[in-house]
Amino acid sequence: MAHDKPTSSAVLPLLAFTILFFFSISPAMAAPMTYNVVSFGAKPGGDTDSTRAFLAAWARACSSTGPATIYVPLGRFLVGSVVFRGPCKNNAITVRVDGTLLAPSDYRVIGNAGIWLMFDHVDGVSFYGGVLDGQGAGLWACKKSGRSCPSGATTLGFTYCKDIVVNGVTSLNSQMYHIVIDRSENVKVQGVMVSAAGNSPNTDGIHVQLSSSVTILNSNIGTGDDCISIGPGTNNLWIENIACGPGHGISVGSLGKELQEPGVQNVTVKTVTFTGTENGVRIKSWGRPSNGFARNIHFQNAKMMNVRNPIVIDQNYCPEEKGCPGQVSGVKISDVTYEDIHGTSATEVAVKFNCSPKYPCIGIRMEDVNLTYENKVAEASCNHAGGITSGLVQPNSCF
Repeated sequence: MAHDKPTSSAVLPLLAFTILFFFSISPAMAAPMTYNVVSFGAKPGGDTDSTRAFLAAWARACSSTGPATIYVPLGRFLVGSVVFRGPCKNNAITVRVDGTLLAPSDYRVIGNAGIWLMFDHVDGVSFYGGVLDGQGAGLWACKKSGRSCPSGATTLGFTYCKDIVVNGVTSLNSQMYHIVIDRSENVKVQGVMVSAAGNSPNTDGIHVQLSSSVTILNSNIGTGDDCISIGPGTNNLWIENIACGPGHGISVGSLGKELQEPGVQNVTVKTVTFTGTENGVRIKSWGRPSNGFARNIHFQNAKMMNVRNPIVIDQNYCPEEKGCPGQVSGVKISDVTYEDIHGTSATEVAVKFNCSPKYPCIGIRMEDVNLTYENKVAEASCNHAGGITSGLVQPNSCF
């Protein structure tokens, strides 16, 4: 059956609708604008300060009403302390780094700033690739010498942020912490490599605090402090498929430094290999009054390879014996599960639960734990700790 062709009067409304639809496409559907830092004056030789160029590119991306990409091409870019401030007009900014960002080689330039690269009050930022070289060895040497030194700068920080992705980033030789997630929500870190000397002070790989719904996946961390540290106010944290070493292990804490302190809860640490680390899975709190807590913590499928303290809870943390001697921890630790933890301890006592006499650790569950020391079953030590075991548990429970 033949169909009549549309009349011109029928075509015109259709054409008008098509034009209107084209111009009303939402910004999220539009192709992102790309801002190459070189176009803003950044120099790839590694000896010219490109800080202003990075800030200029950020200003353009942040003020864009549609998705935007900041691009750092191959090359070495010297960048000073930078804060990428929001809020922005859009929540879809991608930072894509093919090159290397270099912190100033003189640690005094950014050492007192506390941060090197910081995102503040931004939503929807994705940071892909690149090498971030903190050039921290000079500051480490200063700290070890006993001289008066700056505290150091965190390499990459996010504070008051939401919906963040960090993917494929390599962080080298940070002055202090490598990556910090602070007061943020819905953050995904994956495919990250962290590398610093095993004796570098305060160079935690990834630190999370006062944040919720954070995921850390598929990362390789070797440093001089905790591979991952979990600070007060952390809620709903998932850590999976991590290689840790050298370093101090994965630590909940230290907690309880302050009297009024938010607790840590709903943490899963799964499928981690610890190689030659000081600790494996650790919870630590200061030995002083606090209303803090750690609860619903699940350590699962961890392999220990010559780890000094494979499983440890220490509620008597008191560095330099200042501010806490003679006191006891007020942090309440409960509902901690150790499941499928196996491998070798570098010391005879592989399981140490040294809990608070005022608030004993309760609800500890050990299932299928097998730790050896010099080809023999290791030992366990318990103080003020209670719980249950199931499956094969070696060393034997000391509850």
